Amino acid sequence: MDTSTIVILDFGSQYTQLIARRIREFNVFSVVLPCTVPLEQIKALNPKGIILSGGPSSVYDVDAPNADVGMLTLDVPVLGICYGLQFITHHLGGKVEPAPAREYGHAAVTVIAETPLFRGLPQTMDVWMSHGDEAKTLPPGFVLTAQTANAVAGIADEARRIWAVQFHPEVAHTRQGMELLKNFCMDICGCAADWTPEHFIQTTVERVRAQVGDGHAICGLSGGVDSSVAAVLVAKAIGDRLTCIFVNNGVLRKDEFAKVQTTMREQLGLNVVAVDASERFLTKLAGVTDPETKRKVIGGEFISVFDDEAKKIFEAEKHVGEEVAWLVQGTLYPDVIESSSVHGPSHTIKSHHNVGGLPADMKLKLIEPLRDLFKDEVRRIGRDLGMPDEIIERQPFPGPGLAVRILGEVTAERVAILQEADQIVVDEIKKAGLYRKVWQSFAVLLPVKSVGVMGDQRTYANTCAIRAVESEDGMTADWAALPYELLRTISSRIVSEVRGINRVVYDITSKPPGTIEWE
Repeated sequence: MDTSTIVILDFGSQYTQLIARRIREFNVFSVVLPCTVPLEQIKALNPKGIILSGGPSSVYDVDAPNADVGMLTLDVPVLGICYGLQFITHHLGGKVEPAPAREYGHAAVTVIAETPLFRGLPQTMDVWMSHGDEAKTLPPGFVLTAQTANAVAGIADEARRIWAVQFHPEVAHTRQGMELLKNFCMDICGCAADWTPEHFIQTTVERVRAQVGDGHAICGLSGGVDSSVAAVLVAKAIGDRLTCIFVNNGVLRKDEFAKVQTTMREQLGLNVVAVDASERFLTKLAGVTDPETKRKVIGGEFISVFDDEAKKIFEAEKHVGEEVAWLVQGTLYPDVIESSSVHGPSHTIKSHHNVGGLPADMKLKLIEPLRDLFKDEVRRIGRDLGMPDEIIERQPFPGPGLAVRILGEVTAERVAILQEADQIVVDEIKKAGLYRKVWQSFAVLLPVKSVGVMGDQRTYANTCAIRAVESEDGMTADWAALPYELLRTISSRIVSEVRGINRVVYDITSKPPGTIEWE
């Protein structure tokens, strides 16, 4: 990287990605790596500083997440957070024990020693704690810098350039948390605020140009924000050597196949090849009910279609015999995180068709220019690329499409029912002026039938769930408190206009514990 970089080692905290986001708000690049990453990989990034995240484990457990202690001797500033403080204490000669008074939630911290980490902060701070262990004995060379009524809250060995806090500065509940992180990144580490959308665009274009060389690339286009921004970025790098392939996988939204072609060609000037493979996908999905299997079937079939189209493109351009092309995808950071357990001890939540669903024998080589970005960062990149709001402000839509919003088997009939219901949800959310205020709003078709009465006639039909959530980046989300009148209108229209649905329910589950999509 030619920008200032902060490396964050993930020990399994639910807040790790939040640390990365907070640092990026200073226009400083941050990257999350698993705590088990080899030391050489950390050194290769030439980091200005290293942050050790929190985590749910105890450092003295046999199976506690571990890291190469050599990173503490790289002469790079280190900040430990929660578990990170305990890791530093445990591995540098101190002692960590179960705390007699565990601290979860709000706490008052008193700063008792001057240190650059707390510069400009009040002597007493309201913070957010989440720990059951405490540093009982500090390692040699360390001093106590802050404390609560019950436990150690901050330690430092400035000679070794190591600081640590027991609380979580990255969460909003720690009021001066951003100032603390800024002190670490800008003052202690000396980072420059040089990671901007303009810089990202420039470096990405240069990297893609070098990666592809004189070759050709195809882009799996969905019509959503991510793949559209990825396509425009790569087109900026290699021009007409990019062909965008938009596949009708049989589980798109209503009229989406025609609308996306028009938008991508006329508004973005992209070279788009449209492939109607709906029958092909629905045949593969017949009888499949398991969510993970659905995602992998769709991911595998997408790659199969892309392989077929790549051959046609090369043959048409007389590149016969060239077996490998580049595949551009709009994979984002949350996709990678949810699809992979490489980030420390975190668990795989679900595989995404463009991450965990890719077949091992895929011929195409991947280009994922947005892989390190969150959704709101992608939108900023899109605006700097001059893309229209109509595309930039589109709500996220899953790669496997309506297949993961149809619980149970995916059939042409069930897709048609959900398309109609989903269109009503989108129409009414837009009419209410809420489309850009909620993160996502959509309908889900449940494998549940119930008795109803319509026109004095008994009905026995499907149940539809409405889902609307508010979020910043899709990592966490709260259900949206839609107005009752809006819910009434949506429910009335769906039951009246969509044959096959006679009951509508509203999903009031946040993420966590749920995910945004139902599958």
